[in-house]
Amino acid sequence: MCRSIRPLNNFAPPATAEEIHAAALQYVRKVSGATHPSQANADAFAIAVAAVEEATASLLGTLVTAAPPKDREVEAAKARARAAARYA
Repeated sequence: MCRSIRPLNNFAPPATAEEIHAAALQYVRKVSGATHPSQANADAFAIAVAAVEEATASLLGTLVTAAPPKDREVEAAKARARAAARYA
């Protein structure tokens, strides 16, 4: 899985439209193998990103969990600590 795609479920505040778009864009880039599509494929690329965005938003809107929402800042600090330990 692409390392740039982060979990978006069960956070306070919920995932924004920008975060969902970024995840969809990374997914389509990974699957297509192209960071920037050619002009011939630009429309197909944009349609795919929009479809993945819609599916992601729908999924996040319907998921149910009993766990309390995670704090974005706390999770980011944990990730930085893991990265520091890994690359130190």
